[in-house]
Amino acid sequence: MSGANSMNGKRAIVTGGGTGLGAATAIGLARRGASVCINYNSSADAANEVVAQCKALGVDAFAVQADVGEDADCRALVAAAVARFGGLDILVNNAGITKFAKHSDLDALEADDFLKLYKVNVVAVYQMTRAAQPHLAAGGKGSVVNVSSIAGVTGIGSSIAYAATKGALNTMTLSLARALAPNIRVNAVCPGYIGSGWFTKYQGDAVETATAEQVARSTPLQVASMPEDIADTILFFAGTESRHVTGDFIIVDAGMHLGYAPLRAR
Repeated sequence: MSGANSMNGKRAIVTGGGTGLGAATAIGLARRGASVCINYNSSADAANEVVAQCKALGVDAFAVQADVGEDADCRALVAAAVARFGGLDILVNNAGITKFAKHSDLDALEADDFLKLYKVNVVAVYQMTRAAQPHLAAGGKGSVVNVSSIAGVTGIGSSIAYAATKGALNTMTLSLARALAPNIRVNAVCPGYIGSGWFTKYQGDAVETATAEQVARSTPLQVASMPEDIADTILFFAGTESRHVTGDFIIVDAGMHLGYAPLRAR
């Protein structure tokens, strides 16, 4: 990742930072010189490994267990980071969950599925941002980066419920960007497929492999993105390179939203 030492002195929280995209983002922040609080819910060993990798890069890092779906946990997480670092400059709202269900099968989802996903994918982002707001604003240049999805733009994805939560997250990003200006910027990254173990977690290795191969064949750039590829865009929003950008989204999906792979000259 580029921008070595461009975040010296910055202090960050990454929710869901123990694995996948969250881990890649935390390590990327550390590589640029930021101190990092790595939140996890159940993956303690993985989170502590990310802490070790961040510390090896010469920054302060520690892990905090918290269920960001619970407001009290959000407030405690922010308080722990501020107590450790003396303040807060960057919040990456990365934690998210899904339920796989065919879009054509409306009986595959119940109201409780929507509520469960909204609690983590939408409400938790609001709660974390609210808890962090006074600390992010104190320095006058705070940055919130929400990890959304191409699902929230195109209505595709693992389920209608998941797409609906990411659409809501995109709208909330706009609302928060207006509400928290001028001292805090709020933006969102909308990834497509990420080879982060997401499909393995929910559907097994075979589905993960098949999905990656299908994505690489069908997207215009003919690649399947890895966590580090998406993390670079999160770091752009978190850093000074985007200092005049707020209330914006970047789709990072190797062109998946275009809907086809271009014809190749023979």
